[in-house]
Amino acid sequence: MGVEGASGDGGGIRRRGCSCTKDDFLPEESFKSWGNYVQALKETPTRFMDRVFTRSLDSTELHEIKARSQHEMKKTLTWWDLIWFGIGAVIGAGIFVLTGLQANQVSGPAVVISYVVSGVSAMLSVFCYTEFAVEIPVAGGSFAYLRVELGDFMAFIAAGNILLEYVIGGAAVARAWTSYFATLCNHDPEDFRIIVHSMSPDYGHLDPIAVAVVCIICVLAVLSTKGSSRVNYIASVIHVIVILFIIIAGFTKADTKNYSNFAPFGVHGIFKSSAVLFFAYVGFDAVSTMAEETKNPARDIPIGLVGSMVITTTAYCLLAVVLCLMQPYSQINKDAPFSVAFEAVGMSWAKYVVAAGALKGMTTVLLVGAVGQARYLTHIARTHMMPPWLAQVHPKTGTPINATVVMLAATAIIGFFTELGILADLLSISTLFIFMLVALALLVRRYYASGETTTTDRNRLIICLSLIIGSSIATAVYWGISDDKDWIAYVITVPIWFLATVALAFFVPQARKPKLWGVPLVPWLPSASIAINIFLLGSIDGASFIRFGIWTGVLLLYYFFFGLHASYDTAKESEANKIGDGLKKVEEGVASSEAKSGSQIELIK
Repeated sequence: MGVEGASGDGGGIRRRGCSCTKDDFLPEESFKSWGNYVQALKETPTRFMDRVFTRSLDSTELHEIKARSQHEMKKTLTWWDLIWFGIGAVIGAGIFVLTGLQANQVSGPAVVISYVVSGVSAMLSVFCYTEFAVEIPVAGGSFAYLRVELGDFMAFIAAGNILLEYVIGGAAVARAWTSYFATLCNHDPEDFRIIVHSMSPDYGHLDPIAVAVVCIICVLAVLSTKGSSRVNYIASVIHVIVILFIIIAGFTKADTKNYSNFAPFGVHGIFKSSAVLFFAYVGFDAVSTMAEETKNPARDIPIGLVGSMVITTTAYCLLAVVLCLMQPYSQINKDAPFSVAFEAVGMSWAKYVVAAGALKGMTTVLLVGAVGQARYLTHIARTHMMPPWLAQVHPKTGTPINATVVMLAATAIIGFFTELGILADLLSISTLFIFMLVALALLVRRYYASGETTTTDRNRLIICLSLIIGSSIATAVYWGISDDKDWIAYVITVPIWFLATVALAFFVPQARKPKLWGVPLVPWLPSASIAINIFLLGSIDGASFIRFGIWTGVLLLYYFFFGLHASYDTAKESEANKIGDGLKKVEEGVASSEAKSGSQIELIK
């Protein structure tokens, strides 16, 4: 079925360069006619059950799926490039904008503790990402990792949130870019926005500068990955110099009296800020999508990811301390906190240095985000869960131009309309949700292998994971609805998490050891990552969860009407080709004991 007849190359992509026909978007058998589509809809329950339990292979992601882009991405990056990509991806709008907002309204000077909590959570996630990126170095990032370990359906739900994360993140940074540009020009940010009074205040402050910045970034991102790396490197070096200036100059104007009321909003305020400030760490996962373009993934990715996160977390904590020592938390500006703080302590000239540095930082965040989000979308499109036209890699530039343009167009539209506060909360939910799933996938990878793990061990694994997730959710919910003095439920939920992790460590044998680089302290580190990410979710406001639920509903509608049928046809076509080649059903190179004649050759149930 499907793509072979449409494309003639068995790979599912028409070799037409940048063609734009119906078959470039929906080449699968289910969409050849209305009759086929109606029949596919009737088979939705059967197809869903087939795909929901189907897991891909490492080798499939590395070879067959990657080949559907027609052209290889160029391997030009080293660990040095990845460290600077990581710094450029992360240090931007989060620290320069959200720090002021959170310190002023939510956590006070204790915002530094919020950054520590968020940083610990992000570092745990970095370790989980790194093991996957080393062993499955493809552009799909967490989408590919989840597809291998948790199956097609969970990978698609995560993919939708990955795309949302990048679009919203880029839009938020673009709007913050306007705020600091206004400061540099001695103007209020609203002077550069078009205010439409007939629209909601959350969506009626139109930002044409944000759109212009995104368009410029788009041009840079499609030209060359190595070129983007050079631009990022130069801008990030300047950015780091500005950060050092802020820290050193800020400490010369520090007043310890401003720390006299360290946590005015209590413990709840600290963790609520942690959940929102997780936005400041978003971007490092974009580095994992560059694994396909890395010369030596086994060496370069761990150094690049872990190194950049250590540098970033240290910088964030020092910047937060400096800001709250320079001004009382109640006087910190919410739009351009560092620039205004220097002005308040008599260093008016310094605000221009800060604003210029912030602009450079946010520019690199946009650039690295543009590179990363296009590669996510490219790999998703390779599986046909999104139109395969988006998977095409340009033969000259070696970059996914179609995916880059589409993602940045969406970013520009959202950034044009939507206020930063709404974007930050919604982004944190998507990110924490994805990072939790990656940690869960790592535990599945270590403790379960089809054809090797016994039924008893599999059931023990399921029970342990259910208790870890369940106790983490219970802790988060109780935290969200209780006050600082309530603690009785934690005496129940935390020991359940601990004992479930102990049981996983001592009573379930590991089924697979990492081949090249592995996360230390398994299962404790990924289990802690699951618990912290879910706990931080409990600190986010209800309105953001409603928006998250609406987006998930949209994803499900798309999946059941299009994505499911396209990916089903593509998988069956691939199986048919492999049957013809006489290949056997395997997982990680080991023949499965459950192989069935002619069914699920490439993929495993």
